[in-house]
Amino acid sequence: MQRRRRRGGLSAAEQQEVWQRWRHGESLSAIARALERRPTVVRRIVAATGGWTPRTRHRSPRVLSLAEREEISRGVAAGRSARQIAAQLGRAPSTVCREVARHGGRACYRAATADAQAWQRAARPKSCKLAVVARVRRLVAEKLQLDWSPEQIAAWLRQTYPADARMQVSHETIYRSLFIQARGVLKRELQSHLRSQRTLRRARTASRTGQHRGQIVDAVSIRARPAEVEDRAVPGHWEGDLLAGVHQSHIATLVERQSRFTLLVKIRNKETATVVAALARRMRTLPAVLRRSLTWDRGLELAHHRAFTVATDVQVYFCDPRSPWQRGTNENTNRLLRQYLPKGADLSGYSQAELNRIAQRLNERPRKTLGYQTPADTLAAALR
Repeated sequence: MQRRRRRGGLSAAEQQEVWQRWRHGESLSAIARALERRPTVVRRIVAATGGWTPRTRHRSPRVLSLAEREEISRGVAAGRSARQIAAQLGRAPSTVCREVARHGGRACYRAATADAQAWQRAARPKSCKLAVVARVRRLVAEKLQLDWSPEQIAAWLRQTYPADARMQVSHETIYRSLFIQARGVLKRELQSHLRSQRTLRRARTASRTGQHRGQIVDAVSIRARPAEVEDRAVPGHWEGDLLAGVHQSHIATLVERQSRFTLLVKIRNKETATVVAALARRMRTLPAVLRRSLTWDRGLELAHHRAFTVATDVQVYFCDPRSPWQRGTNENTNRLLRQYLPKGADLSGYSQAELNRIAQRLNERPRKTLGYQTPADTLAAALR
């Protein structure tokens, strides 16, 4: 029999469990099921801090404790002077006088109320650099509108202003300013320029699952690739895949391993003859130095790989079943492309010209793995 979910807010212990599970990569719905709560209740807790675990607050030993305030309350009720109460507590008389005056005077002083008010006043969040330095805030907003990631922006600021600490900001600060709208620093609309389209900071341990792929006749294993492909020593070795949309729509993606330069190819359907013909036409437009090999997964769309090799003189290698990490460059690029070609979109509506513009935008964005150079500049340098 299914248990009914409890209503009401979360206790301190339950909130602690929420953050523990969230750090371990569990989804909001999974956490809600474990706590027998509604997902909206759990999301409200996590969204309040943008997905970051809040810091545990500690009372300073210099300030008055609840027990000391209760002693003050009893002393006030007994008619003792501030000096007498202070001597009993081992505090300065001025401390007791300020405490009583700040919370209603002798006639209204209550220990529990005074302690709660003091705890609330002690929370003074520090203003982040984006809220203080307007020039940095404008630069960050401009780069976000160009679809730069917060990490790319932070690295660009360090390289552009190496001697000016005020002009540098961490990528975590940018994410916090986007996800915690209570800060009032960066507009919510800028979230739409993030690649992942998330509104909460996710844990690094949040998992992704692979997909099962079919078998390819006469497939040449990735283990037979020459060493120059593995170490990215020369340009011209590509990784490819199909990016899927709704209504059985697909786009072929090709990524050059050394430079991370990306090509997008419009295809009418997923039939192997269609895919092979479209890829061959696009590959033949490249110079011979950029046509060395292509690594693909076990998708049957490249079952006619021998025809592709004959048409382009490009050897095709296939990954092991259920091993997407063997095409890590292409997998990462496909995630980047989801910013422009989101899941749930009908990809058949994009023309080749539009796909070329998307690829150009991606190729002109700096990459961390390239030392924050762009794929376009890296490929151009390799061909000189």
